[in-house]
Amino acid sequence: MAPRSQLEKAAWRWVEMVRPEDIKKEHIELAYRIGLLPCKRGTCRRNCKGNPNCLVGIGEHVWLGDIDENTFHNIDDPSSERRDKNTFVGLTNLGATCYVNTFLQVWFHNLELRRTLYLCENSWLEEQNVDSEYEPQTICEHLQYLFALLQNSSRRSIDPSGLVKALGLNTGQQQDAQEFSKLFLSLLEDILSKQKNADLQNVIQQQFCGMISYVTICDQCGRSSCLPSRFYELELNIQGHKTLVECLTEFLKEENLDGDNRYFCESCQTKQNATRHIKLQSLPRTLNLQLMRFVFDRKTGHKKKLNTFINFPEVLDMGPFLERKEEKCVFELSAVLIHRGVSAYSGHYIAHVRDAVSNDWYKFNDEEIEKMEGKKLQLGLEEDIAETGKNSQMRKPKCSRGYHCSRNAYMLVYKRQTEQGTRDETNVEVPDFLQKLVEKDNRKFEEWCSEMAEMRKQSVDKGKAKHEEVKELYKLLPAEDDQPYEFLPLDWLRKWLDDSISTKAIENSHFLCSHGKLHPDMVGEAKRISLKAASLLFSRYGGGPRLDSSSLCKECVTQRCHVLRLKQQLTEDYKEMSSLIKAPSESGQGFWVGKLSLRIWRQLAFEQLEEDDEQTKHADHKTNGDCPIIGSKGGKTIGDEDMETESMKAFNEDILCPHGGLNILEAERRLVSVEVWHKLKVYFPRAPEFTHQQEACQHCLRLEQEDRQNKELNKMMANEQKSALLNLFQEKNRPMLQKWPEDTDVLYIVPPFFVAEWRKFIRRPVKSTPVSSVNNSILLCPHGGFMFTYESMLIGDAEHIALLWPNEWEVIRTHFLVDQPISICRIKTDPGVPEKVEYHTTPELCEECREGFMFQQQRDMREYTQATIYVRKIINNKRTIKDDAASNNVSGSEAEEEKETKVDGESDPDFSQLENGTKRKKVNISGDGVPMHSAPKACSDRGIRRSTRHHKLRGEKALIVSANQTLKELKIQIMHAFSVAPFDQNLSIDGRSLTDDSATLGTLGVTPDSIIFLKADEPLADFAAIDDAYQVCLPEEGFKGTGLLGH
Repeated sequence: MAPRSQLEKAAWRWVEMVRPEDIKKEHIELAYRIGLLPCKRGTCRRNCKGNPNCLVGIGEHVWLGDIDENTFHNIDDPSSERRDKNTFVGLTNLGATCYVNTFLQVWFHNLELRRTLYLCENSWLEEQNVDSEYEPQTICEHLQYLFALLQNSSRRSIDPSGLVKALGLNTGQQQDAQEFSKLFLSLLEDILSKQKNADLQNVIQQQFCGMISYVTICDQCGRSSCLPSRFYELELNIQGHKTLVECLTEFLKEENLDGDNRYFCESCQTKQNATRHIKLQSLPRTLNLQLMRFVFDRKTGHKKKLNTFINFPEVLDMGPFLERKEEKCVFELSAVLIHRGVSAYSGHYIAHVRDAVSNDWYKFNDEEIEKMEGKKLQLGLEEDIAETGKNSQMRKPKCSRGYHCSRNAYMLVYKRQTEQGTRDETNVEVPDFLQKLVEKDNRKFEEWCSEMAEMRKQSVDKGKAKHEEVKELYKLLPAEDDQPYEFLPLDWLRKWLDDSISTKAIENSHFLCSHGKLHPDMVGEAKRISLKAASLLFSRYGGGPRLDSSSLCKECVTQRCHVLRLKQQLTEDYKEMSSLIKAPSESGQGFWVGKLSLRIWRQLAFEQLEEDDEQTKHADHKTNGDCPIIGSKGGKTIGDEDMETESMKAFNEDILCPHGGLNILEAERRLVSVEVWHKLKVYFPRAPEFTHQQEACQHCLRLEQEDRQNKELNKMMANEQKSALLNLFQEKNRPMLQKWPEDTDVLYIVPPFFVAEWRKFIRRPVKSTPVSSVNNSILLCPHGGFMFTYESMLIGDAEHIALLWPNEWEVIRTHFLVDQPISICRIKTDPGVPEKVEYHTTPELCEECREGFMFQQQRDMREYTQATIYVRKIINNKRTIKDDAASNNVSGSEAEEEKETKVDGESDPDFSQLENGTKRKKVNISGDGVPMHSAPKACSDRGIRRSTRHHKLRGEKALIVSANQTLKELKIQIMHAFSVAPFDQNLSIDGRSLTDDSATLGTLGVTPDSIIFLKADEPLADFAAIDDAYQVCLPEEGFKGTGLLGH
């Protein structure tokens, strides 16, 4: 099928031969494209919008043919949430709680611990209100219920949010897994110690607690002291080791105490050199070995992970390490806890656990439980982490039979080996009250599965019914020749065929024209279908109005025909007018036409035709049958003139003055002949008409004359004021308080704003408004007192005032209205001693308002928000700064651009030097690293105005900060701006080092526009540390405020 644009043009091609009054039914049907052939399936890749008979590509392909019933619903099979036979139950990851899930699975598989928890007291059981909804009240009750669900639940995974919430853990923040293990076991020990059943009070000690002794021997007297201590896990250093045996050996090795670390001997009563070592006295039933993978790096100041391969056995003989030999000191590996990832601040935790009943190994990865093939531990993909280097040390070493290697294992759990006859009871029964709760939850789960299955069935049944409906109706949709038909929205048909969208009533009202019939422009958005199919769809879904063959609008087609014929005539008239306009008007007679109107009259005429056709145009669509009008010059289209017509609304309005008369600007209009004007009037009957005898607007002429006179007066005024105040205008020979002039004792003060506005008027008297008054009241307080002291005007407040000589003040008083004179007077208190002088202002200083002003100023400096500060990077111990005293601006221009100054001969690796950059003024560096500028003496002797604008330097960046922001937060901003990690940043301001990361910028004296100097330490070779820099800067509160610490 031809493109839509070609179909639209073909639908209206007949208008060239047919006049509007000769339109017949066949022409109307051509405009509505009734006779276009329907497209066949397979010939169109998408639906032909220009053909109302094309019913291909509207979504029918989904329904024609065999359909998988699973496409009728988006509900997962509820059986996928059911626990597989002979496997375990997973735990849902609540965000970043994988470290909790791994330990819960390990403790669940400790059968003695599970049995003990089942025997603990339960407040819900004591209340005997078994029909109420169960809500555990204590950590022990939460753990009881969770373990019971893990044992007998029908679910594939359990949500541990109740226990996690009871512990007060942040589900979105990953914590230290080893610390969690220690704190939770300590909490559990405390809870069990309070049980009434004495057999339960010491279970944690029996399961996990062993004894060590710290033995110290004095080198001088040989005295030995022994300090016994309990342990729940052995923390083994893995740095520099390859096997677990090496780690255990180092843990027990002898340590020398000398130098500052000498030992105070009770016998010698002095500090003596000594040796110290650890002795293993006894081992628990469950031996937890923590491999210290997460260590503190002194160079970087934060934690890092050691990705070192450690070799460990499945059977561990602890006999050689014990002080006293025990009969049963052989341990079997029962769990390996894994941390995936190279960083200490991120990653994922999983656990490999051996089932105590079957001896099969399982991998617990949150909700996913995987049984290992055979009965051997398979770490597999847990070792496939990103390589941090290409050296041979990172390659996985070979392991002997019965051994395993891992660089991600951070905890090994060994169980004491027992005789076959005395093996612990492996059958752990769930108490009746907990079993009832589990069965209640299982019933809820089965009900949910039934509901989901029923919803799936209903969706499938509904989909099958829709399938049959579509197959039945789609065959009836095509309208046969000479048979009754109706129009339906294409969008509705698509939604009807889209099963994911509910089918609404048919809505045809937006297709109607002003005559209540089908608008010709909307044919592309509708489809012509058979009357039988339309009747069935309307009966099932309702809606309206119904549009049949009688809904084809003859009035709209007739009006469109008239407009299109005029557009064609416009092209012919344009060619004729082009030659007529070039011919000069005879004997100076004719009509005035705007030059812009004459240049774009064709476009304005086209728009006028569009306005006339507005009643037949549809509001949301382009006119059906529009085509561009091609001119005779270079193929220029109407669209090329759009920019010129944006400001033109009507023909000849460009020569109208604001009062409705003829514009006084003769250069903007042209005299055309009577013949040209009459042709233009055909297209613009309402255009303003001015004959060659029409005079320009008299009111505009008077206003122009007055404006010319005012401009001349302003020029005279500006010249007079400039001559009288030449030094003030040129900023020459200005008085300064720092160097009081000897020939006067009085200086006058005006606001700088007055001087700036006055200079603007003097420079551009024609375009600027004259300054008529001096508003000195802005320098006074509400009581009429002056707001600044002599000392303050020497420094910071100098920017608020402008000084005048007495003779300049007399000129100011003469030419301007002054609301309040302000002066400063020098009084010599001792004529014999020139240095003894006092300075007084008139009006006098208002002490009360001055104190309030100072207080507010200091408060603003301490309590600012969204202020700008500047950070300058120091390179090679030299500061890239510019001496503020030398940054003079001798130009009087108001548009001062910020300039950068680069230290000569230095380069900053963070900033690239432009090859064709402009030459910069050379800056010499003094011995202390401060730039020195040489400036002509004449500049300093004259009171040249100094710019208060901050001048940026190369290597400097501006940051937006607030006073309540901490230094640590500022370092994070600097890290993003300069790519320097916070622990490599050395910051200083005004010679003071900024070291307290927890202090706010306000308390550190960082004020708006402050300059902070940054000196970066040498970058580290370990680039992985930079990835953790942001995490390091965040507050590390650990388990503060959680239930693990008793909160």
